[in-house]
Amino acid sequence: MLVRHPVHEDWGLGQVQSRIGAKITVNFEHAGKVVIDGERVDLVLVHGDGA
Repeated sequence: MLVRHPVHEDWGLGQVQSRIGAKITVNFEHAGKVVIDGERVDLVLVHGDGA
């Protein structure tokens, strides 16, 4: 699943690696691996080519 962070757009496109409860691990193009609290941040789902 491809996502973007709603506040940190400079992190680029992210690929979800795993989800355990509300903790979502995402590998972003420009920020690397980040663990997101899904209860605090609504990631933006990217459809198609990510543009």
